[in-house]
Amino acid sequence: MKVQLLLVGKTTQDFVRKGVDEYAGRLKHYLPFEMETIPDIRNIRNFSFDQIKETEGDAILKYIRPDDWVVLLDERGKEFTSMEFAGYMEKKMLATPKRLVFIIGGPYGFADKVYALAREKVSLSKMTFSHQLIRLIFTEQLYRAMTILGNQPYHHEQ
Repeated sequence: MKVQLLLVGKTTQDFVRKGVDEYAGRLKHYLPFEMETIPDIRNIRNFSFDQIKETEGDAILKYIRPDDWVVLLDERGKEFTSMEFAGYMEKKMLATPKRLVFIIGGPYGFADKVYALAREKVSLSKMTFSHQLIRLIFTEQLYRAMTILGNQPYHHEQ
């Protein structure tokens, strides 16, 4: 199984980009991991939030394959502790034959057509974070899950 992280728009904050790159590099020691960035949509100055979501949704759909297991990172998704997320990943690695695709949308969320193709939604917190910062938080938590599964000392249980 391959884990794919699909991002809407480039990571603009340097400290976030550096952190995401660090964890993405570490993850490759544990599982096949790739990030794909959907280019920023141009000329949207006069678009409504819904039009932006629809345009981003069309772009997302182009990256999804029929046999992908799609998980949206969404504030209305299921919440996990780090240990629970490690268990979730362990189950997915055993049960998902092709690609497990996590999607981080743009600042206005997802279009209905993207919600319709998703198999699950995961929330990283009840707090609101920028869609840029979620990239760093998610890659760190995915790395943490892999170290938990590998019984490595990165995660400390209390």
